[in-house]
Amino acid sequence: MNLFKKTYWLIYPILIVLFMFIFDHFYKTNSFLLKGGICAVLAFILSPRKKIIHTQTGAVKQITWLFLKKPIVID
Repeated sequence: MNLFKKTYWLIYPILIVLFMFIFDHFYKTNSFLLKGGICAVLAFILSPRKKIIHTQTGAVKQITWLFLKKPIVID
C-alpha cells in the first residue's frame, strides 16, 4: 500500500492509454478527439479520488477508489 500512496496519480494516464488500445481494437474510427474524449471520461470515472476529511484531530487526506474496500489515509 505504500507504493500505491505515492503513485496513485499514475493510474489516470495509464487507464487512458489502456482504454485507447481497447477502443482502437474494437472500434475503427479516425476521429482522435472522439476516441480520446470517450477514453478520458472512462478513465476519470474509474480513477481514484483524493478527499480531505475533517476529523477531531485535524484534516486528513484519503484516497478512495472503486476497487478498494477501505479508504487509504495519506497523512
